Amino acid sequence: MVASIGSYFYGLADDALAVHLYGDSTARFEIAGREVTLVQTSNYPWDGAVAIEVGPEAPVQFTLHLRVPTWCRKAALRVNGKLVDLDAATVDGYAAIRREWRQGDKVELDLEMSMARLFANPQVRQDIGRVALARGPLIYCVEETDNGGGLHRIALPREARLEAHKEPNLLGGVVTLSAIGSRAETENWGADLYRPEPPATEEMTLKAVPYFAWDNRDPGEMLVWLREG
Repeated sequence: MVASIGSYFYGLADDALAVHLYGDSTARFEIAGREVTLVQTSNYPWDGAVAIEVGPEAPVQFTLHLRVPTWCRKAALRVNGKLVDLDAATVDGYAAIRREWRQGDKVELDLEMSMARLFANPQVRQDIGRVALARGPLIYCVEETDNGGGLHRIALPREARLEAHKEPNLLGGVVTLSAIGSRAETENWGADLYRPEPPATEEMTLKAVPYFAWDNRDPGEMLVWLREG
């Protein structure tokens, strides 16, 4: 995978170049017999601002395709500071810019990093009544180290407001999510397995971290799909 990472980021045709993924990188291509260098600057996936400098050795015409992810609700595209009509330029999930590219041309793509609740197909019985959290391209999870044990007792109300927090000193620097939820209490339940009254609940602030970063701190539970309550 490491050896082929470039092919995941970029795609090349005779007179076209596609950017599939975003992140700091420098790549060189040959298009129409001319060498073209792309320098991409981005703090993706924490920030949706992507800047791409196009550096052909001599002016050359080709189409630059930029991936516009389906999770992105709002995006803006500029070429040398001039706004591009993104709706008109986008076909099959890619914004296409065809022009004669010159040294120093700059493309700026701004993807809104919105937070979202995701729901599973009702046929997935294990996820009925549950919700997963996402921000931008990342799925989130809750861990015991942040929220205490018994994660199955946590519920997230549908009206709860999600907040994003930059935490540069956590897990190598991540953005976490938080919301006011509730936890079913076990106090005074005793050894009874059943009773006529539902358990009491207490308000709590839940904290979610990117799923890719879980299990890098203290051992404990992890949960992606939270009960709605």
